[in-house]
Amino acid sequence: MSHAVVSREEWLEARRALLLKEKAHTRARDTLNAERMALPWVKLDKSYAFDTADGRKTLDQLFDGRSQLIVYHFMFGPDWDAGCEGCSFMADHFDGTLPHLNHHDVSLVVVSRAPLAKIQGYQRRMGWRFPWVSSHDSDFNRDFHVSFTPEELAGETIHYNFIDQPSGQGHDELPGLSVFYRDAGGQVFHTYSTYARGPEEAIGTLMLLDRAPLGRNEKDAPDFPRRHDEYEDAQPKSACCGGAAA
Repeated sequence: MSHAVVSREEWLEARRALLLKEKAHTRARDTLNAERMALPWVKLDKSYAFDTADGRKTLDQLFDGRSQLIVYHFMFGPDWDAGCEGCSFMADHFDGTLPHLNHHDVSLVVVSRAPLAKIQGYQRRMGWRFPWVSSHDSDFNRDFHVSFTPEELAGETIHYNFIDQPSGQGHDELPGLSVFYRDAGGQVFHTYSTYARGPEEAIGTLMLLDRAPLGRNEKDAPDFPRRHDEYEDAQPKSACCGGAAA
């Protein structure tokens, strides 16, 4: 890769110019975050239930006594052999943030349509500890537009990321993140959802790579990211649910 090599003085001049843009970006992000928090809410009147390690639980029970709940919609269909590689990359960042979120009155739960036993096997393989539940026989994924029926996929479009998109991509599961609030009376409100690249800022590895000399280097490494136990130098773990997602 060819890159300009300059004196320290020239570098400082270029860096200060970029800093001005970085500060503007930070201020714009703060403004956007304020607008996000100001979004109106929707009261949930429909009941949802999930299979969890502690038995059947409703959506309001997933709050675990806190007022805020973040749900990551993890691509793992009922007939898949393993969870999505990209979602697994995202999930690698969850365990470390859990105590900080919980201390801030926020619960984080991962939801997939795969049966609980299959989820638990894959979670053991990956070494994760965050709460992960199954919406296998629930409308939850479909209502939040991250799971699609064969009939929908056979049509011209599916509704994803708030618009109708061509269904030709062929995935019956897609990623997303949804956020909920529970008031003192136990009412649950849907406050926010984001899809596609929307949750990307939660992937700390990408944020660090954006500051590395070669960035994400995705053109030279089309197999990035992989599941963390599938890199050539990865330490082997006990295998279960092996194989690629359907």
